[in-house]
Amino acid sequence: MEKYYLAVDIGASSGRHILGTKKNGKIFLEEIYRFENGMKQIEGQLCWDLESLFSEIIEGMKVCKNTGKIPVSMGIDTWAVDFVLLDKEDRIIGDAVGYRDDRTKGMDEILYKTISLSDLYERTGIQKQIFNTIYQLMAVKEKNPQDLKRAETLLMIPDYFHYQLTGVKKQEYTNATTTQLVNPATADWDYDLIKRLGFAEQLFGPLSMPGTRVGNLTEDIQRTVGFDCEVILPATHDTGSAVMAVPVVPKKENSMEDILYISSGTWSLMGTELKEANCSLKSMEANFTNEGGYEYRYRYLKNIMGLWMIQSVRKEFSEKGENYSFAELCDLAAKEKIPSLVNCNDDVFLAPQSMIKAVKDSCEKSNMQIPETPGEIAAVIYNSLAACYGDTIKELESITGKTYPAIHVVGGGSNAGYLNQLTATCTKRTVYAGPGEATAIGNLLAQMLACHEFEGLKQAREVVFQSFSVKEYKPEPLL
Repeated sequence: MEKYYLAVDIGASSGRHILGTKKNGKIFLEEIYRFENGMKQIEGQLCWDLESLFSEIIEGMKVCKNTGKIPVSMGIDTWAVDFVLLDKEDRIIGDAVGYRDDRTKGMDEILYKTISLSDLYERTGIQKQIFNTIYQLMAVKEKNPQDLKRAETLLMIPDYFHYQLTGVKKQEYTNATTTQLVNPATADWDYDLIKRLGFAEQLFGPLSMPGTRVGNLTEDIQRTVGFDCEVILPATHDTGSAVMAVPVVPKKENSMEDILYISSGTWSLMGTELKEANCSLKSMEANFTNEGGYEYRYRYLKNIMGLWMIQSVRKEFSEKGENYSFAELCDLAAKEKIPSLVNCNDDVFLAPQSMIKAVKDSCEKSNMQIPETPGEIAAVIYNSLAACYGDTIKELESITGKTYPAIHVVGGGSNAGYLNQLTATCTKRTVYAGPGEATAIGNLLAQMLACHEFEGLKQAREVVFQSFSVKEYKPEPLL
């Protein structure tokens, strides 16, 4: 009888339920349910509809029952940094404000009155991003202090969903590190920092590693979905799960070492794995981050704006009645020779009212050719992403003293063949693209490892290589 595991992978724009099973030494996936997601304006703030998302989680679980494929365990991963506060009766306080909301504007200046940016990085190893949890909590403290006073518990979004399923509260390690409140040396909350910032210590409980068993479904959930199963923590930060699924070539010595990856989706997370966090000034100035990973590995990476830019442009064209697929935008971009580039990490691209205008304005500000056609706009974005990847590799090699001959692209962006080829050519490195469902696969790996399906992560990654298509891109001569 086949043993099924359920990964619920929720991204910023959509979510999916994927069943995984291991047969004949390979992993097989089946997507059984998909749903939409997105932030909504609620009383002037961009918020997540958690009630709707949880109902979608339940609906997908019902499909498992209806198809007769009951998972032995399940786990949920989502984006990072966002959270809910619960009162003493475990009710959500306020709204689940999303990371693209501007409530954190100016919160960095307020926070740095207590601790400098350099000292903060030295303590946490996390790159400054104005939407990090630490700045969001500061916004709550400054603008809604009564909410923080009422709060008894802080749960990251997937932690909250796991609690709704089981009635058990767990704070998962990989996602907790994105709060910028965890000390990489102790792999625990930095309670001294938390106290200095005026946040209540009771909000931050024991941290649990991926693979930790949360509990079984509550009786109410069992009645609703028609079955019971264990809930096992994956790396609940979607990038943490995606990096777990970076494939390695079987029987290759040291194949776990010196991996260079891009977890490519709405964001491009580019980096490597380290055994110890690098909290140096040089690392901070290059804006690298040390996020927690499986078995206390450090995901040493840089956040790059990613395919969010092309997704936003495509949506704008669609609203104007110009409907392009991503493949069509790639084809149009490939025909253009526009030399203009933009800084993909500029905050102007985080949540502009018009991404097209933001790209044009950035080019104009830099005295570069302003893109006018859909092909030119797409070309500027794709070329800028590839150039940013090239710059990031140079920084990474300078800091680590290592050379990375290849790039592993995983996640939805691994299907962007045009961008993969640009990346290979721009970086002068071989690009291995795939698997596309890396986040869900990594989620499943954490559950399977907890159930002893593999001897360890290295073997699990070798099975990923054997189970899924990986496409190779070689650098092409620059014209």
